[in-house]
Amino acid sequence: MIINRKNGVRAVAIGAAAAATIFVSIGPANADTFVPLPGGSITQTLADGTVVQVNLTDESANISPSLGSTPLHRNVWVSGKAAVALEGDGVQSAYIYPGYVLACQIDFGAGVDASGGASMSWADIAAGTVGNPLAAGTNGGITLGPGQAVPVDVLDQEYADPYGAEAHWGGNYFEGTSGSVSWADSTLGVSGCAGYAQARAFVNVEVETENVTGTVTLWGQPFSIG
Repeated sequence: MIINRKNGVRAVAIGAAAAATIFVSIGPANADTFVPLPGGSITQTLADGTVVQVNLTDESANISPSLGSTPLHRNVWVSGKAAVALEGDGVQSAYIYPGYVLACQIDFGAGVDASGGASMSWADIAAGTVGNPLAAGTNGGITLGPGQAVPVDVLDQEYADPYGAEAHWGGNYFEGTSGSVSWADSTLGVSGCAGYAQARAFVNVEVETENVTGTVTLWGQPFSIG
């Protein structure tokens, strides 16, 4: 998918976390645990004055016993809805990219330790600037070692590439001033993580106007997956 840039200008606005970092216990390993999550909202103004509001609602996670039945495996089913509202002259269209970051034994705000944990920011993960491997995907079979984090798409849109072959991408396109996308019981799975594992929702929104293309990122609340 090729996105045209207008006048060579790109404005980037990375939003603050939707909520404080709170880790939720997942309870006994032999029972599903439903975790309601608060979602979040952010409003940013692009360089040309376009106001972008991103909302994450109806967010939840259902943490289930792993099919692997070992401490190295985790499974979680996630649901949510991302909605975007645009205000300003020259608004044309936008792309919504919802997903989750899956992380293994990452201590945010602390340094690398002997157990293999690592320190990094959520913004670094989303931007792909961290030193640990990042590989976006669209389903559960993610293998992580200590200190690794991977962003995973929750949408799987099929389209034909320029040669007519089947291709996939994790975004949703809309024209005009508003759009939304929802997901229900999308499966996320982690294997190989001997330490604690976490997940956190994000919504990247790329907006195109007559003058600029700008990106706004909303983060959800982190939660433990064991």
